[in-house]
Amino acid sequence: MKVVILAGGLGTRLAEETEVRPKPMVEIGGRPILWHIMRHYALYGLKEFYIAVGYRGEVIKRFFVDYHSLDGSISVDLASGQLHRQDPERTDWVVHLKNTGQETNTGGRLKRLEPFLLDGTFMLTYGDGVCDVKLDELLSFHRAQGRLATVTAVRPPARFGGLVLDGDVVADFTEKPQIGEGWINGGFLVMEPGVFRYLKGDESNLEADVLEQLASDKQLAAYRHEGFWQCMDTLRDKRLLESLWNERRWPWKIWE
Repeated sequence: MKVVILAGGLGTRLAEETEVRPKPMVEIGGRPILWHIMRHYALYGLKEFYIAVGYRGEVIKRFFVDYHSLDGSISVDLASGQLHRQDPERTDWVVHLKNTGQETNTGGRLKRLEPFLLDGTFMLTYGDGVCDVKLDELLSFHRAQGRLATVTAVRPPARFGGLVLDGDVVADFTEKPQIGEGWINGGFLVMEPGVFRYLKGDESNLEADVLEQLASDKQLAAYRHEGFWQCMDTLRDKRLLESLWNERRWPWKIWE
């Protein structure tokens, strides 16, 4: 099964990081968040990726072109120029990097990939969010629903942490990763080729022109995910994910 990752947006709310690279290449623990997302899919045997690139797409392309040559240890014989690689990570992914335009909207990027996705069910997500959703259960749910698409519904992260008070003294700080009510689109979608009927061109918006219309036609199912989910929209989000990684409290790192 193929996996589409939308990775072409400007990432304006993370401008401190995205002036020189696209948001999916912003690093968590020394690796682009895009890599974290792909590791998640690969754990479930989903290893063929179509990455829709746009803004600074050359940065994403360069990462994958250099992936094996820069991974692991290397020895260089300067006299002969021979390069010997030792213990590189064996990553058996197939990655298709598709130019989808600088200004193309989210739905338009998917529309440009239509010729490659007409042979069956595919998965789709955004290049800026991680979670611990069980993708095999998501796929089983989608198939049982028999609709054109399924979206992973998640609880939105709380904006602030909490205080534990002992009288008038602060005893501790608590993290409140998710609030107890309301659901939002967390990405990690499953789709059938029939969704392309809802897409018209580069200006199509995935949320407004596809998901909302699918919902209106009773063709959008919602898989409720009560576990961890976190997007990286702002510098604060990036710092949160980085701190979780540095403290080895990484709920999305389920591949090891």
